[in-house]
Amino acid sequence: MKKTILSVQSSLLLAAILGLSGGCATEKTSAELQSKAKISRDQAQQIALTKAPGGTLQSGELEEEKGKLIWSFDISVPDSKNTTEVAVDAITGDVISVEQETPAQEEKEKKEK
Repeated sequence: MKKTILSVQSSLLLAAILGLSGGCATEKTSAELQSKAKISRDQAQQIALTKAPGGTLQSGELEEEKGKLIWSFDISVPDSKNTTEVAVDAITGDVISVEQETPAQEEKEKKEK
């Protein structure tokens, strides 16, 4: 019985250590991405909002996608249940894509992450 408890405790400790190191890696990655971006979040946000007139920013993040550093924003637009997702190049400020996502598509995307 003591052996089982010790084994469980060891497993939990290892999981906690791996979880903590993963969190640090994510923060470092975020800091690394920030250091590479030439366009600030505020600048990119203003660019994105021009593609969804009257919209309200719901979320935004800096990420690497298909080898490009991008700011990705989800914007809600009045009188629509859909979300406008705008990707802005974090180096040039160019709009890479503007896509409409239905609530069902958003839910599917959340589950995949």
